[in-house]
Amino acid sequence: MAEPNPPVRVLVADDQPLIRAGLRGVLESEPGITVVGEAADGAAAVTAARAGGVDVVLMDLRMPGVDGIEATRQLTADPGDSPGVAVLVLTTFEGEHDVLAAVAAGARGYLGKDADPESLLDAVRVVARGQTLLSPRAMAALSAGVTPPAPPATSPSALDSLTEREREVALLVAQGLTNDQIARRLVISPFTAKTHVNRAMSKIGARDRAGLVVAVHAAGG
Repeated sequence: MAEPNPPVRVLVADDQPLIRAGLRGVLESEPGITVVGEAADGAAAVTAARAGGVDVVLMDLRMPGVDGIEATRQLTADPGDSPGVAVLVLTTFEGEHDVLAAVAAGARGYLGKDADPESLLDAVRVVARGQTLLSPRAMAALSAGVTPPAPPATSPSALDSLTEREREVALLVAQGLTNDQIARRLVISPFTAKTHVNRAMSKIGARDRAGLVVAVHAAGG
């Protein structure tokens, strides 16, 4: 019999004690998820995550001192300091600049605080697997083409490395289209669309679709 998967270990970072308590209650009601700590500001979140034993940091954006964007940047700038830690932003702010700044800083997920408990639990599991999850409003903000306050590492000429088809697919991803929608638009199979997306991400150094969207906009696409 296969051994059960280890629980997803979550650190809750929010400056409001009542919100931290509520999130702890929701998370710990789910088998397979455990809250291993809390932090009231970004600096404490970075310290706790780097100490080990954390898979996902549930990160608020607006906190005193080191805010959620800077804390995310510190955690993802050198993966060796916090190996395996994914940041899931949970905030009331889903405007374009906030979303783009969080994604550029390395956040793997972005969710509004008005999300229902099941969506939050799903998001924690998704980012713990190394995948990306953005709320519909966050994805729309990424696709709006607003330049992030802190530019990503990708250079404006990054898209030059793509083939004509890969560039075409990357631009469609930046418009918010799924692989199935891209396949229908270009009259190709969903598998082929996925292959082009993966190749484009690999060539420009994007970790996921969100990173690809940021790269396209940074390059003026």
